[in-house]
Amino acid sequence: MRNASQLTGFAKREDLRFFLERILCAEYRHEPLFAPTREMLRKYRAGQYSWEDYEREFLALLRERVVERRFSPDLFALPTVLLCSEASPTHCHRRLVLEYLRGHWGGLEIVHL
Repeated sequence: MRNASQLTGFAKREDLRFFLERILCAEYRHEPLFAPTREMLRKYRAGQYSWEDYEREFLALLRERVVERRFSPDLFALPTVLLCSEASPTHCHRRLVLEYLRGHWGGLEIVHL
């Protein structure tokens, strides 16, 4: 969602697109439906939400967006990377997205780097 911020360094949208293509022959795809709303993120970062509150609201957002039907498991047929600014998967939306999709599709192998 914030892939154009000056704080992202070389993880800016266009830089990522360039490096992935040139170095790995990989495609960059920005999927806002896998991201929390700005308001959810703001409340969590401001301490107005506990992690449990954030997780509950984010999972409800994924259900509302019906991401399991809007995307195909084929999206993950090749090695796929989800990015976010969190250093570990413990408090990270990418983990929640993948666990949610695995719960609907099954067979999704999740590896946290």
